[in-house]
Amino acid sequence: QVQLVESGGGSAQAGGSLRLSCVGSGNTFSRGCLAWFRQAPGKAREGVAGIDGGGDRTYYAGSVKGRFTISRDTAKNRLYLQMDALKPEDTAMYYCVARALSWCSKWRATTSYDAWGQGTQVTVS
Repeated sequence: QVQLVESGGGSAQAGGSLRLSCVGSGNTFSRGCLAWFRQAPGKAREGVAGIDGGGDRTYYAGSVKGRFTISRDTAKNRLYLQMDALKPEDTAMYYCVARALSWCSKWRATTSYDAWGQGTQVTVS
C-alpha cells in the first residue's frame, strides 16, 4: 500500500516561492504517474501538475504553467513542486497523488489515482 506524506507548505507573499515535497513508498510511487492536486475552500479539487513514471513528460494546468515546476527523484522516493511567482489564488490545500500506471492519461481526473496524501496548506497573501 502506497503511503504519501507531503511537506513544505506554509505562508508566502504574493510573488514569492515555496517548494512542496512528497515522500512515498512502494512500486506505485517509484514507477507510476505522480501529480499534485489542490483544493481551495468552497472549490472542487483540481489537478495542478503531473509527471510520468520515467520523469520524461510533465503536465500543467493552465493557471500554473510557467510558474510551477514538478519533478521527481526516484532514488529518494520524492516528488516535488516548485512554486514561483505565487498568487493569492494559489491558496489551497495541496495533495500529492500516485497511481500504478506509468503514463499520465487523464491526469487531471481525481478518479485516476490510487493513493492520496493528507495534504499540506499553502497560503499566499
